[in-house]
Amino acid sequence: MEQNMIAADKFNQMVADCMNSGRIDQNLYTEYDVKRGLRDSTGKGVLTGLTEISDVVGHRNVEGRKIPDYGRLYYQGYDVKDLIQGADQRRYQFEEITYLLLFGSLPNEHQMEEFKEVLSDSRNLPDTFVRDVVMKATNSNMMNVLMKCVLTLYSYDEQPDAIDIPNVLRQSLQLIATLPLISVYGYHAYRHYHQGMSLIIRNPRKDLSTAENILMLLHEDGKYTELEARVLDVCLILHAEHGGGNNSTFSTHVISSSGTDTYSTVAASLGSLKGPKHGGANLKVQEMFENIKANLEDWTDEAAIKAYLMRMLRGEVFDHAGLIYGMGHAVYTLSDPRADILKKYAKALSVEKGVQEEFALYERVERIAAECIMSYKHVFKPICCNVDFYSGFVYSMLGLPKELFTPIFAIARISGWCAHRIEELVNQGKIIRPAYKYVGHHRDYVALEDRE
Repeated sequence: MEQNMIAADKFNQMVADCMNSGRIDQNLYTEYDVKRGLRDSTGKGVLTGLTEISDVVGHRNVEGRKIPDYGRLYYQGYDVKDLIQGADQRRYQFEEITYLLLFGSLPNEHQMEEFKEVLSDSRNLPDTFVRDVVMKATNSNMMNVLMKCVLTLYSYDEQPDAIDIPNVLRQSLQLIATLPLISVYGYHAYRHYHQGMSLIIRNPRKDLSTAENILMLLHEDGKYTELEARVLDVCLILHAEHGGGNNSTFSTHVISSSGTDTYSTVAASLGSLKGPKHGGANLKVQEMFENIKANLEDWTDEAAIKAYLMRMLRGEVFDHAGLIYGMGHAVYTLSDPRADILKKYAKALSVEKGVQEEFALYERVERIAAECIMSYKHVFKPICCNVDFYSGFVYSMLGLPKELFTPIFAIARISGWCAHRIEELVNQGKIIRPAYKYVGHHRDYVALEDRE
């Protein structure tokens, strides 16, 4: 219901009543030792499950004490840095990482070729789906477009509700293969209907990788450089998985534990990833840097950068939230391995694109921001930049529009979501149901005519 359908004064009173009704005494959270956000008092996540899919490491144990350490990320036991270094010799390997996440081991050459063929054959949407679904009710938020389309694919599936592993694997492979198409086609539809741009719809090529197809389908001339495709492939690998506790993957476990269908599960995960505190964070980083560049005349003046960042922490500039986006992580301390890897490729791409000065600004802000946060908040825990710090900058250099920043994350992370969904179903866990304590008051019912 739109607000203009209700008189302003009546609606404002409804808002006030709604907020007062929902407000809980904050001291009660401490009194009952509530693990808000499923985290303990130190910010560490509460253990709620087990997984073999990935491991996120930010500390090392020394004589029973946790010591900050350089971050490490493992996919099915393999260090992601080693996986990407191995992939450097073979150009595009997001498909190989998807195989690893789903099946638990690296494929041999024959298995890899078969898997690529399966994904290529699955990279087709149902007849008229683009016209009848993607092109209808377009809007600027591609995450909503993805959710709409994923839920609608349920209607095209002959076995949409079956949750046996063969059926879920089939659905997973089809969604992994088609999410890039839906994202790009949804963006083209938005540009056409809302911005008056030409409508360009190309078919994917079976001989191209996921990264190559995205760039080919997106760019008006269908062209891309080898470095562009390689960097996007690396982005997809780095975003493919990050443990079972991140918000969208935990959502995957929660929804899967109810026994619902794959399409509903993935739609819920997409809804989680859309949030600016999760998958939408890289867009906030880009907006922050646009603000910094607009307000700093000399990008090399470190004193001016520090002064502006301190004003940002005080909530005086940018969005007045008191945050420096892209800095800090719930697990990583000395470094985020994904950010370290992406930074290397961002530097190489900045040379190809001739924007080395902008890359240098990112490096300065990364270093100075960590110092500012530790000083302003009086914290001794090391602060590192996270993967979102450089990813938006990389996407911009690749010619990706802001509308596709979070969908690119989804295109990658669906591989991890599907692996976790299968893991949840295979292990036949109980429905996930954490407890909430009631802190209201019991009241006697009063008839309508007797209420004040």
